[in-house]
Amino acid sequence: HGRVSMLAVLGHIVTTGGVRLPGDIDLHGTSFESIPSGFAAIDKIPAAGLLQLFLFIGFLELGVMKDITGDGETVGDFRNDFIDFGWDTFTPEEKERKQAIELNNGRAAQMGILGMMVHDMLPSHDPYMINGFLGAPLDFNAGF
Repeated sequence: HGRVSMLAVLGHIVTTGGVRLPGDIDLHGTSFESIPSGFAAIDKIPAAGLLQLFLFIGFLELGVMKDITGDGETVGDFRNDFIDFGWDTFTPEEKERKQAIELNNGRAAQMGILGMMVHDMLPSHDPYMINGFLGAPLDFNAGF
């Protein structure tokens, strides 16, 4: 959940900042640029696109992020044949420290994306409420 939340926070910030993939999301000419941020995107993404997201995540869960050694790696330590950042070279103390850091970052990201989701549903539609406190409120989906 922590890693997914980290990706969700980063994705929310990037799309709210206006960064989108080039081209169209479907064959009918719906551009990525026309898809809003946050919860508003769910209604705008074509059903086939949501299905692709679901299938891609399933593929990652079942085919990529799995225990390849078969000897019971640490929970969450899923490596594959393509990526290994030297985990086996760390001392037990380094491994414990790095796991604690990732766990804490994941917890922070879970709270962060939860806060963004709540703020997304508030009448101001400003996921970054600090903007309003600083006198520059942002309705991040005003153009959609």
